[in-house]
Amino acid sequence: MENRADHLDPTTENYEATIAKLEQHNAELTAKLNWYQEQFRLAQQKRFGASSEKTHPDQVEMDLFNEAEVLVSPTSEEPDLETVTYSRKKTVGAREAKLEQFPVDTVTYALPESEQICECCGGALHEMSTETRNEITVIPAQVRVLRHERLVYGCRRCER
Repeated sequence: MENRADHLDPTTENYEATIAKLEQHNAELTAKLNWYQEQFRLAQQKRFGASSEKTHPDQVEMDLFNEAEVLVSPTSEEPDLETVTYSRKKTVGAREAKLEQFPVDTVTYALPESEQICECCGGALHEMSTETRNEITVIPAQVRVLRHERLVYGCRRCER
């Protein structure tokens, strides 16, 4: 119990020693915090700050590369600019008109009679429309148009 009583003895010397120790610890922690804040600020400056490639604002005022602008007399007038007042129209159907002068070979793709049966209902298919695709074939000393036509079939019962 004697040891415990010494430890709990509330004297001013013990309080002053404890306060001094806590103030020293507080000063160390404050110094460490300031050091970490400075390191963080430097890292942010390095990461997001101005790069070395940018010119300083004072450096912009120096006329290093514009000797031509300095030597040119300011009294010379700039030429008048012409304005374009017309617009060109896009020609519609010009390709088809150019292809009409060549002979046309037509290849027709049709289903045989045995395959003109609807897969859904088994009814007969009828010709609904024609899909046309033009292809230019160039043979030396000849130019011909090869027209591909594919017949599209549909069923009258189910309209497919």
